[in-house]
Amino acid sequence: MPFRWSGRTLHTLSAAAMSALLLASAAKHFREPEFFHQVVPDALCRNDSGERRNGPLAVLSREEWVAASGLLEAAAAVGLLIPATRAASATGVTALFTVFLAGHLDALRTAYGPEGTRRGRQIHTLRLPLQAPLIAWAWTLAKRNRRP
Repeated sequence: MPFRWSGRTLHTLSAAAMSALLLASAAKHFREPEFFHQVVPDALCRNDSGERRNGPLAVLSREEWVAASGLLEAAAAVGLLIPATRAASATGVTALFTVFLAGHLDALRTAYGPEGTRRGRQIHTLRLPLQAPLIAWAWTLAKRNRRP
């Protein structure tokens, strides 16, 4: 007798897998925050050294943005595990991953600029396209599974 997976079961497993990915990423935000520094655009980073003027969007330091995004990912991971909050959490994750595109584009621009390195170009050339399947995956979780 073959085992059949219901749509609801697959949806729950997919949410659990996305949750695990987000928890791993959130942990990395606090273990290795420098890994994420390059994907926080300079325009968003407050500079208290006086070397440059802060723009209107520079409300947090680079370290604070990394920590805040790590906390958001951890909260979203928990939300994905709770059926009642899954759709809202998945919608938030979809938006979060979409917003992260700006950071990945900025990191890619920097990597191919005069201060960029070969390693940086390799990393950011690979990181940017990974956002598309993550956005699509999160979006599928945002849809409520109505089948029993």
